[in-house]
Amino acid sequence: MNRTSVKRALGLRIEMTALLVLGAWGGASLTPAVAAAPEPPLSAGLLTAMQRDLGLTEPQARERLARERAATALQGAAERAAGASYGGSWFDASTGRLTVAVTSRSGASAVGETGAAVRLVQHNAKELDAAKARIDRQAAQSAQGAPQGVTGWHVDPRANQVVVDIVASRRNDTDVRAFVDRARRAGPVRVEAAMSQAPATFAAGTVGGDPYYTGNVRCSIGFSVHGGFVTAGHCGRPGDFVRGWDGSGMGTFQGSSFPGDDYAYVGIGQGWWTVPVVLGWGTVPDQLVRGSAEAPVGASICRSGSTTHWHCGTVLGKNETVNYSQGAVHQMTKTSVCAEPGDSGGSFISGDQAQGVTSGGWGNCGGGGETWFQPVNEILWRYGLTLHTA
Repeated sequence: MNRTSVKRALGLRIEMTALLVLGAWGGASLTPAVAAAPEPPLSAGLLTAMQRDLGLTEPQARERLARERAATALQGAAERAAGASYGGSWFDASTGRLTVAVTSRSGASAVGETGAAVRLVQHNAKELDAAKARIDRQAAQSAQGAPQGVTGWHVDPRANQVVVDIVASRRNDTDVRAFVDRARRAGPVRVEAAMSQAPATFAAGTVGGDPYYTGNVRCSIGFSVHGGFVTAGHCGRPGDFVRGWDGSGMGTFQGSSFPGDDYAYVGIGQGWWTVPVVLGWGTVPDQLVRGSAEAPVGASICRSGSTTHWHCGTVLGKNETVNYSQGAVHQMTKTSVCAEPGDSGGSFISGDQAQGVTSGGWGNCGGGGETWFQPVNEILWRYGLTLHTA
């Protein structure tokens, strides 16, 4: 790299990392077990972004981060306590607590002892996951896959159902109605027709001065791993050459999967190196990445990308199958965060914990929309990578 790019890297402003790390989790923990743990300092920029995108005051943002941190720490113990009766969990912003769905009163009692709120439901997580898997198989066995009027499907633990999302203007299309009829036979299914358009990936044509390029496509870097970075699979194929933000050679795609998945690993060299930071784009300071603990449904989350920079929202759903025009992508996480072309591959983070890389969505950051990301832990596991953390 040239001198300018070295200076940029040392200032933690390198587009080559294009990783998104929101500031650290903050505030006091809500349970004695968590209260003793040291907490990294809060970023003033993170609080500003949450106030802008979530409609919070600064004290409310601080309180929410503290409660989300406690809920994230509690998830594993609560799920183990529920055992076979576990029906999913989510962060309830209205109460500031982790809520766990269970199918038995004994499970409810055990979960209650962990400090989580409890909701009795009819179906456990295994039943809901099985129903979703049946819809996945139905789509895969069709020569055309799911119709484009169907945008995706996922397990909604709060509704205790599998939700099939369709474009509102296409609800009466013959192929959509036929798909929905088959899906209803898979188990406890609800259909929602709230979207105004089908989801699409967020790659873009080459624009000077942005994070990385492959061919004539611009995408955003997700998170640094030892040896390179992770990003979206639709941005390149194995062996594709990658140029950095300054146009210099950066590395090559070592692995990539799309559709089915939407993840990739780019190995770097030629004077580039990795650092555990995500660009704040002037909206927030550049942030450190400290881990990859998975945030619950309902938690706040933010995204960094090379087109629209820094935006926040909440986690809406997990393990969703998203039906792109190129084919279905599985095990995605849905958010209320906006994005636009060029943001593909960019970082999703909750607190200081890496969550995933931007895949696609609908809408834009002017009028709003929704976005899906590929969870980062699956990418690390698939390629045997180690996240670069502070």
